[in-house]
Amino acid sequence: MKKILFGATAAAVIAAGTFGVVSANASAPAAAPAAAVRADASDGNLQQSTHLTIEAATKAAQATLKAAEKENQRISVAVVDRNGNTLVTLRGDGAGPQSYESAVKKAYTAVSWNAPTSELVKRLTNAPTLKDIPNTLFLAGGAPVTAKGAPVAGIGVAGAPSGDLDEKFARAGVASLGR
Repeated sequence: MKKILFGATAAAVIAAGTFGVVSANASAPAAAPAAAVRADASDGNLQQSTHLTIEAATKAAQATLKAAEKENQRISVAVVDRNGNTLVTLRGDGAGPQSYESAVKKAYTAVSWNAPTSELVKRLTNAPTLKDIPNTLFLAGGAPVTAKGAPVAGIGVAGAPSGDLDEKFARAGVASLGR
């Protein structure tokens, strides 16, 4: 009985310590790196990368939605980070049910290739199997957010009557960040 109790106590202490480290790291502000991705000179096994803050992602998503609303379009918008993780999604009033997932996939596709998805659609002519990559969507409506030429996020829009409109609104989100 003592061994089980000691093991459970040790596990709880380790878990609490790990949570404290993760919480401290998650809340500590990161220093702005000189480039979007750069190697740590003191340790060749590490590199730093720039990521969009949740505040910036929210600002971009709201600007995207407002641009669409000005043209009476009902859309969904998604902002993903450099790794394709969803940061923010907004579904505008009256946006179709398919638009939410499509917006996320367009954002992921744009950040993955650091290119607007309208440009990526053209690549399907020479490489039609690109569309088979999981979680991607090769339709206009996604735009990358870059820092010093490297992708740091993607904005995806779906729900307007055309991909060109979707992408126009995604670019408005990018422009709201001054990029």
